[in-house]
Amino acid sequence: MPVLVIRSLLFNLLFYLNLVVQILAALPTLLMPRRAIVAVATFWARTNLWLLRAVCGINAEFRGLGKIPDGPLLVSSKHQSLWETFALLLILPDAAYIMKRELMWIPFFGWYAWKAGMIPIDRSRGSQALADMNACARRELARNRPIIIFPEGTRRPPGAEPSYKYGVARLYSQMGVPCLPIALNSGLFWPRRSMRRYPGTIVVEVLDPIPPGLGQEAFFQRLQREVEDATARLVAEGRRERTHHRASDASLASSS
Repeated sequence: MPVLVIRSLLFNLLFYLNLVVQILAALPTLLMPRRAIVAVATFWARTNLWLLRAVCGINAEFRGLGKIPDGPLLVSSKHQSLWETFALLLILPDAAYIMKRELMWIPFFGWYAWKAGMIPIDRSRGSQALADMNACARRELARNRPIIIFPEGTRRPPGAEPSYKYGVARLYSQMGVPCLPIALNSGLFWPRRSMRRYPGTIVVEVLDPIPPGLGQEAFFQRLQREVEDATARLVAEGRRERTHHRASDASLASSS
């Protein structure tokens, strides 16, 4: 069995075991202030990155952290993998994620999401869903929390045609806070709908904040252009690294 498959299987086993252990150990935090569950989630994210590095040879690099402004802000991130759903907590530890409402009804996970102040959106309710989301976002921004949204709504594989939803522009227009774009290449190393984990370096790049006050269409076009251009650059960088890893593995195999 290839080493990659063995490492991937071992990581997946440890990842879900770690998740179950921490979910059960954190049950008392449901009776504590919100900060307690945020601390547990951040610790869980750190242990996941350690497991990825130790088992799969996957490192993480965060660029542009000095561009993160103080105060409330909207964070609009590229979404390629499950990885960024927890890894972004390491640079935005008290963030409130906008997520599908049905996720909030999953036992244990949903309880923690409600306790952590995540923002549900019920897409079946149309315009009312946007109104509800905006109200929740205003509440969390008033607490000085960053709001994280994945504007494509679902994971997209590297190189796929972008599919941004206009709701991010409406949210930006109504919140009146800076928007922080984030590009990444996580899907190369932790692909969606795959159990394999490929060695290399996942890069997250924080781009220049977009100030409030732009028109919705101007903002929407700028956000998509900047995130997609940076993501394409990071994906190309990651593909070169994966090619190097494959060449090194082939060389080792031929010499053994």
